[in-house]
Amino acid sequence: MKALVQRAYGPPDGLTWEDVPEPVPGPGEVLVRVHATSVNPYDWHFLRGEPYVARLMTGGFGLRRPPVGVLGCDLAGRVASAGEEFGPGDDVYALLPCGAHAEYVCVPEDLLAPMPSNLTHEQAAAMPMAAVTALVALRGVEAGQRVLVNGASGGVGTFAVQLARALGAHVDAVCGAANASAVHALGAEHVFDYRAEDFTRSERRYDVLLDIAGSRTVFACRRVLARTGTFVAVGGPAGRWVQPAGHVFAALASGPFARRRVVLADAVACQDKAAALRELAGLVERGAVTPVVDRSYPFDDLRAAFVHSESGHAKGKVVVTLGG
Repeated sequence: MKALVQRAYGPPDGLTWEDVPEPVPGPGEVLVRVHATSVNPYDWHFLRGEPYVARLMTGGFGLRRPPVGVLGCDLAGRVASAGEEFGPGDDVYALLPCGAHAEYVCVPEDLLAPMPSNLTHEQAAAMPMAAVTALVALRGVEAGQRVLVNGASGGVGTFAVQLARALGAHVDAVCGAANASAVHALGAEHVFDYRAEDFTRSERRYDVLLDIAGSRTVFACRRVLARTGTFVAVGGPAGRWVQPAGHVFAALASGPFARRRVVLADAVACQDKAAALRELAGLVERGAVTPVVDRSYPFDDLRAAFVHSESGHAKGKVVVTLGG
């Protein structure tokens, strides 16, 4: 089978197309034919081995060379071999540690969920990492609360706006002016143009501030948080040495001093990813959430998808299709 293999840290053109053996499912696994995948910041941080500080951390990238051969955490496809719960022909999707940038992948059944019945594989592949992150970030949000999403036009942000609305919250957003109308259409009541105004100086107050862009400190953001409000750290600006990890760690460390609750939204650490995907599928099937796909690439152009995703200009998700 064909796979895009990583053998060293570096830019996307360092990835190589290789013929590799088709994987054989082990106990508790099924073989899935990949129909679509996507590219996330999670993937290109592993691609470049950045931030460098992550190479020193347990479970990080690996000090000198990458620990994985095939990247890709988002999977939408069709089961090719029978398991206990899923059979051949079942349309499934999953959030994986790695391996989805290939024609076939063996997946533990406890990571698989039935794909939303009203989505294509291309649309479903936009969901796992971004939508689960948004879902984890908004846990505990109640109807009537006010939520602000900083970085609302990207993959996580477009899901977060919709999910907050589905939970009955009032949602405001921060993004560029060019994306304001699209974010309004997703359910945001007010949109701040980050180039023209400082949302932390607003008179509005929020119960939850979901920080995806990482453009302001917790201390600045606390000005717009209610006394019992929560700052949810998701990401931050990319960097070679420490960022975005540095921004997230700084936010968590400042929590006791900021007099506001500070938490981390981490989809990778989610204990039941399949349950989260099933919950999201229900929301999609009833029309409360729709994936936003910025651009779709064929499998052979996966390296170009990395370049576009890493540019930071994608409106929603960047997906890759393998066809039938």
